[in-house]
Amino acid sequence: MTLTPEEQQIVDLARAFVDEQVRPRVREFEPDDVYPAPLIDRMKELGFFGMLVPPEYGGAGVSMACFARVSEELARGWMSLAGAIGGHSVIAYLVREYGTPRQREELLPGMADGSIRAAMALTEPDGGSDLQAMRTVATLTPDGTAYRVRGVKTWISNARHASVIGLLCKTDPRAEPRHKGISVLLVHRDHGYTVSRKLPKLGYRGVEACEVVFDDVTVPADAVLGGEPGRGWAQMMRGLEVGRVQVAARAVGVAQAAFDDALAYARQRETFGKPIWQHQSVGNLLADMATKVHAARLLTLDAAHRIDQGKRADLEAGMAKLFASEAAMQVALDAIRVHGGNGYSREYDVERYFRDAPLMIVGEGTNEIQRQVITGRLIARATGRE
Repeated sequence: MTLTPEEQQIVDLARAFVDEQVRPRVREFEPDDVYPAPLIDRMKELGFFGMLVPPEYGGAGVSMACFARVSEELARGWMSLAGAIGGHSVIAYLVREYGTPRQREELLPGMADGSIRAAMALTEPDGGSDLQAMRTVATLTPDGTAYRVRGVKTWISNARHASVIGLLCKTDPRAEPRHKGISVLLVHRDHGYTVSRKLPKLGYRGVEACEVVFDDVTVPADAVLGGEPGRGWAQMMRGLEVGRVQVAARAVGVAQAAFDDALAYARQRETFGKPIWQHQSVGNLLADMATKVHAARLLTLDAAHRIDQGKRADLEAGMAKLFASEAAMQVALDAIRVHGGNGYSREYDVERYFRDAPLMIVGEGTNEIQRQVITGRLIARATGRE
């Protein structure tokens, strides 16, 4: 899991960006849910949108471990900025791994420099984590040249600023088993989908999450990822391994920020004549918080390393996402406890960490789903079915 010197420089660059440009400016955007255009533009300049794009297409082509560490640093500054590269990077990874030569040439150079922003559309209003029950259908036209797409997707991060959406849909609704009729379509903005509304959120502000409507949208037949329909389920499940590592990394970043603020506060705040860290109840909180952050980071990097090895990582990614997100929620709450009444005030950042942390529990597959995935994979490995 050791990063190359070049990758470590990228992580250090992300850390400096966060400390010098993000943390001092978060409150310009976050309280009023304002899109952080100048910070996003700087992220493009620094190459963060192209981390999973191969160098031959203008990207950095870093390891998954490096991608996770950069995502962690961005989330340490403001979780929304890590979210801005989340779905985009999953689609970049899918195009890199499964795209046709034309799809790679058309999309990856722009995705590397951020001139092409991507989003992924999986969840539906009535479906939640049961993706195979989706109702979005792409019907091939009689001449076989295009698909007509009808359906609604929700909780699409970056939908208003994306120029291409990786859409999970049914191209053969009658297929059995159901996953064999599912494809990923690379739907461009000019194909005519509608971003109907921006969803109000507890946290994860600044970067939008929207509902997207596909009302008889016509998409060329060659927009199927990889050129062959019916392979989208396996493709997206691999992409979700990447996505869950990234969500776990976001959780680690939020937890690290909460711990850092709590530790600093505990050192300077005094009660009964001594710094509060010397009170056992506060010291115990700090010890547990630090342990959770470290364990979450190691789980996340372990899952990333498995992807880098080309191995199936749904078990490890699920464990990392589950543990890191639950740890982030607890660490954020404990940071409020350390701050006492000040932790409930918007004058301190810990209240923002507490609002941001729940997204990682319910996003990219709820933790209840993660437990099912983990159990299923444990049984499969124990019975030699992997």
